[in-house]
Amino acid sequence: MKKELHNMSGRTTDRRVLRTKRMIRDALTELMEKKGFERITVSDITEKADINRGTFYLHYRDKYDLLEQSEDELIRDIEKISLAAQNNIAKNLFNNRKEEFFPFMEKLFEYIHENYNFFKIVLGPNGDPSFQVKLKEVMRRNIIKNIMARKGKMLVPTEYLAAYVCSAHLGVIQHWLESGMEKSPREMSVILSRMTLLGPGYAAGLVNTAN
Repeated sequence: MKKELHNMSGRTTDRRVLRTKRMIRDALTELMEKKGFERITVSDITEKADINRGTFYLHYRDKYDLLEQSEDELIRDIEKISLAAQNNIAKNLFNNRKEEFFPFMEKLFEYIHENYNFFKIVLGPNGDPSFQVKLKEVMRRNIIKNIMARKGKMLVPTEYLAAYVCSAHLGVIQHWLESGMEKSPREMSVILSRMTLLGPGYAAGLVNTAN
């Protein structure tokens, strides 16, 4: 019974910590949108999050550590989504070239949708270039694994193909965020899958490969 109470207390503490860290990240996001990261102070963050400085320093060394930890948390979550979908990616290529799509892409867009405000800031014009590098690296590894799983005949070097697709994917995600996410995560996953699998020429109606 004591062990059960201890576990319940631990879960309560964990939830409280997660809630506090989320409040701090939300405060950072709002402040970055209003005044940019460099002009933000720890006092600004604690005032916006309605916490004391001691609580902030319990979790983060400074605002740079807060930004880095927040970004790394998103990257870890995206890596988990990627790994969970990896076993099914090779099986979910277009069958009719109209409705099928990569499950990983829908999960990715759903996750970005859930964390829209922060993604919009860090991937925006005044965002953090290092986060874009980290995100593209996750995409690159995912793409290369998918290519290796397919074991098809490569027409171009793998690294160049991965670089092209990563940049294209990131550009589409950034445009989606800038447009206020007008399309649903499912719609975006179908759009991006079509462009990835069939190519921009086919997607634009310039090339007919649907034989």
